[in-house]
Amino acid sequence: MRKGAVGSSWNAERNTVKVKPHMTKKRGVNSRSDMNREVYVVGVISDTHGLLRPEIAAAFAGVHVILHAGDVGGRSVLDALSKMAPVEAVYGNVDDRHDPSLARERVVSVGGVTIHVSHGHELGRPTPELALARYEGDVVVFGHTHRAIIQQGVAGRVGLNPGAAGPRRFDLRPSVARLTIVAGAPSEIDVEIISLA
Repeated sequence: MRKGAVGSSWNAERNTVKVKPHMTKKRGVNSRSDMNREVYVVGVISDTHGLLRPEIAAAFAGVHVILHAGDVGGRSVLDALSKMAPVEAVYGNVDDRHDPSLARERVVSVGGVTIHVSHGHELGRPTPELALARYEGDVVVFGHTHRAIIQQGVAGRVGLNPGAAGPRRFDLRPSVARLTIVAGAPSEIDVEIISLA
């Protein structure tokens, strides 16, 4: 089950949560003061296991960068994603950790927001709490469990698992996530889980 927390608002109908990494008071990206601020969109995907569903192209339309949280399952997945946007990827427990295109972890800064990406298998059974305790970053992305979850932690930090985008397993719907970041001081983040099937 996806979770929100104090300082966030969960919209079950849209599968979104609006989070405030620095406990901002502003809501959304459409206010008058947002008009002069840069907006960045990040596609987040994990556990493709060699399968890139055709729905992903629509889910990632217009993204500035794609973050893959491991268990990629082959170079062809990264090649296809890189036709949509630049890709930053980490290896998971089924990937070749010596593949030069995959790192153990990645730290990316987008619109003033620091995003840490790892697969999560290094945590055993990863949860947002474990990932947020282990890694720094405004948003900590992990995969491995195949369960989509968004959780806001201390100081407005966000733990995010986009779910598994590859073959359907464990009676879970395949999914990805989109982060919409409004740059500023402080930055604002909107996180959306997108079901694929």
